[in-house]
Amino acid sequence: MECKEDEEEPLPSSPQTTTGGESAEEEQVMSEVHLGCPPFHSGSHLSHFTIYLPPRKVYDCNTGTFAGTAKGELNSTPPIFNLDEDGDLVLTRRRKPPKDQIIITIQHNITSSIPRVGLQIWRAELVLADFVLHMISMSSIFDGKIAVELGAGTDHGEEILDNCAKNVNTNAGIFHQNAQIHVRELDWKDSWPPQVAEDLQSKKSYAWTQKEIEELKKASVLLAADVIYSDDLTDAFFSTLERLMSENPEKVLYLALEKRYNFTLDDLDVVANGYSHFRSYLRDVDDAEHNELDSSSSSPCFLGKQINLTEIPKYVREYDRGNDVEIWEIKYQH
Repeated sequence: MECKEDEEEPLPSSPQTTTGGESAEEEQVMSEVHLGCPPFHSGSHLSHFTIYLPPRKVYDCNTGTFAGTAKGELNSTPPIFNLDEDGDLVLTRRRKPPKDQIIITIQHNITSSIPRVGLQIWRAELVLADFVLHMISMSSIFDGKIAVELGAGTDHGEEILDNCAKNVNTNAGIFHQNAQIHVRELDWKDSWPPQVAEDLQSKKSYAWTQKEIEELKKASVLLAADVIYSDDLTDAFFSTLERLMSENPEKVLYLALEKRYNFTLDDLDVVANGYSHFRSYLRDVDDAEHNELDSSSSSPCFLGKQINLTEIPKYVREYDRGNDVEIWEIKYQH
């Protein structure tokens, strides 16, 4: 990751809190992705990520499938990638600039308070990008689909959404010409469906239109990254997810997360309580299939299946995937 400070458009400095009549800075946190960026800087920074594009399989117009695959399924014999010991793609050097890679530029903060972590780049987001790129190259399940990204960190509040919109505009040149991307606010703790803007000229730019609400309901692919770290937010997230997915059983969520461990006095051990709370919402897909005829197990629930990340190459170059990142495929069973 190439990181440089943006002097022209600084974001507001970290907020202050007052405790016991004395002013003190809120606790600052930093994503491991930002290691190597200038430390102790407030304001916006620009990072550049190199993404190697996976080879697309040939699409057969007669069968509606990619060569060697059933429609919407992964090939049982995926293309062979040369990987190094860290799982990175090994590519032959070329004299001319490669056409199989793109550079994305992301404006972000290097550190932030907990309520503003949506201003940072988190490892799970980059792992999710690897997964989506791999699935695009291996199947047609994302082709022509309406996708909704429900959060990457906590994308809530005008400051964070402004930053998100700026990053969309900055990288618009690499999008498909028919792609449409809208940044909207979806507060998981608010009522459902989201409030519709009656007068777009007088409302916040991140309010929903009625047409967008209908598209949200029809979306078949949901994405989220690094939204599992607070039990209260996890509860709110799954509440929103249930309302979204119960209206359309074909919806599927791909959720990337990082297990975070802390020592607790209650457990006298280093545990990942936030992760345990997340797992309490999921029922294992294999168990559900085994007990599908059991009437006692027919109540609505979330079915979860963990993706094997050893089969997903790293297309995003400038980050360390680590061992504590996971991706889950989640569906809702009525």
